[in-house]
Amino acid sequence: HCNFEFDLCGWKQDANDDFNWRLRTSSTAKLGTGPATDHTLQEPSGHYIFIKSTFFQLPGQKARISSPVLSRKNKNCKVCEGVVIIFYYHMYGAHVGSLIIYQRTTWKHEKILLKLTGNQGNFWQRKALTLSGDGDEDFQVVFEGIAGEGPKDGIALDDLTFSREC
Repeated sequence: HCNFEFDLCGWKQDANDDFNWRLRTSSTAKLGTGPATDHTLQEPSGHYIFIKSTFFQLPGQKARISSPVLSRKNKNCKVCEGVVIIFYYHMYGAHVGSLIIYQRTTWKHEKILLKLTGNQGNFWQRKALTLSGDGDEDFQVVFEGIAGEGPKDGIALDDLTFSREC
């Protein structure tokens, strides 16, 4: 489970993307950019990760962050069908970009689990995704944010949780 209150909890920024997800609070954000609070604490001082379009991040550029490697060699992972990742997202603004969630194997094969584009509403939304069990190959979950066209529009993530089996 990662609520981003202290750090990125082992999630890693991808080296071959255009920019990074940023750890931030609503109290440090400019008015009108991002959620009013985090999801965990429901406080402006609570942390989450965020991307937005700026002068430095042009529309279409990508930020990617990857989970720690989950091992299929773990006997519980082999037994369980339906390992799940639960997360909360906030995508608000007239020109917000896209959020794509992938399951990536250690051989770098990526499968799209979900793609959201455009304004999803000015509130935190919960999503649960089932991860597929492709043999014994270890895998990661990757969150890719694609910058939109609006300087006040952004994508936030909070409370990323894997089911206990893995």
